[in-house]
Amino acid sequence: MDKKDTINILFCGIGGQGVLMASEICGWAALFEGYQVKKSEVRGLAQRGEVVESHLRFGREVFSPLIPKGRVDYLVSFYKDEHDRLRDFLKPEGSDFIRYLEKSVEFIKDKKYINIFLLGVLSRYLVIKKENWLMAMKKLLPLKYLKENRKVFLKGRNSLCNLK
Repeated sequence: MDKKDTINILFCGIGGQGVLMASEICGWAALFEGYQVKKSEVRGLAQRGEVVESHLRFGREVFSPLIPKGRVDYLVSFYKDEHDRLRDFLKPEGSDFIRYLEKSVEFIKDKKYINIFLLGVLSRYLVIKKENWLMAMKKLLPLKYLKENRKVFLKGRNSLCNLK
C-alpha cells in the first residue's frame, strides 16, 4: 500500500460481535498513522443479532465514507452469512478474511474476541505501525478489558503465517 492510495475495508457481522468496535479501532489506528479516515455504519436491530456492517476508508485524501460495490480491498467478516451477502463488494484482487474467521477457533477459545483477533490479522496487511493499533485500543477499550484484548490482538497479528 502506498500512502497515496485509499484503502477500503468492509467489516460485517451481526449485532453483539464487535463489528463497530473493530472498525472504530482500525479507524483510530489509521488516524494515528496520519491518514484521513471516513467511516459509515449500517445497523439492523443490533441487540437482536441483526446485520451490522461498517465501511471504513482511509488514505491521503478520502471523499466519501461509502465503498462502492466491487471496490473493497479487505472484507473482514465475523459471521459467514454476512460474508456471503456482501462478498460482491470485494474487488477481484481484494483480500477475503473468511478463511481467517474459520481458522480463528483454533487460536482463541472465547468467541467474543474474534473481532480483535481478526483485527490483529488485518494489521499485518496494512501499513499502520503496531504502536498505533495498540494506542487506538487503549483509547477505545475499557481498561479492565484492555490487557486481554491486547493479548488476543497480538496473537492474531503473530498468527498470520499459521492461518494460511
